[in-house]
Amino acid sequence: MTELEKMLNGKIYNCMDPEVKGLRYKADSLVHEFKQLDLYHQEKRAELLRKLFPDAGEHLLIRGPIFVDYGINTHFGKEVYANFNFTILDVCPVYIGSRTLFGPNVSILTAMHPLVAEERRCYKHKDDGYTDDEYAKPIHIGDDCWFGGSVTVLPGVTIGDRCVIGAGSVVTHDIPSDSLAYGNPCRVIRKITKEDSIHLKPELWAE
Repeated sequence: MTELEKMLNGKIYNCMDPEVKGLRYKADSLVHEFKQLDLYHQEKRAELLRKLFPDAGEHLLIRGPIFVDYGINTHFGKEVYANFNFTILDVCPVYIGSRTLFGPNVSILTAMHPLVAEERRCYKHKDDGYTDDEYAKPIHIGDDCWFGGSVTVLPGVTIGDRCVIGAGSVVTHDIPSDSLAYGNPCRVIRKITKEDSIHLKPELWAE
């Protein structure tokens, strides 16, 4: 396997491999260019997002600033929105369903490092300078989810369709579809039902 194939398949890989490093640097350049554009430059911003996330559905809207490792490993459905400071460490694939919304300061993190301290240390690779041993676990997020501000999704997590993840949550385990979940660690509080409809809350509607 190449180092890139190892990375995408959740194996220990060399992050300083030229192919891997080149993809990371390309993403960093696109992210930097995106950060320089304000909301008056919608067409150029959309063009940069298409380059950064080539496997994204239509109408992807990211307020920015954004921070990503590779971009090409993140797969969006259509009509996804992300607010300020959206961070994706997409060392492994990240799958995000259609019409999912992210509040500010949300982090999606696939990257993993060894728990044993000595195994986290950098060392001299025979070909590519200094590197370390790292790996990753993919993340899957369903359709029609809403993530409150400052949610962190940890490696290997799957979140089902139509979930609401409360602000400040740290998602360490899978969350089934139609769940209202929050906390650190994030836990399911209850199912979301038709009784939660805003149309059953007259106090929300102006005369």
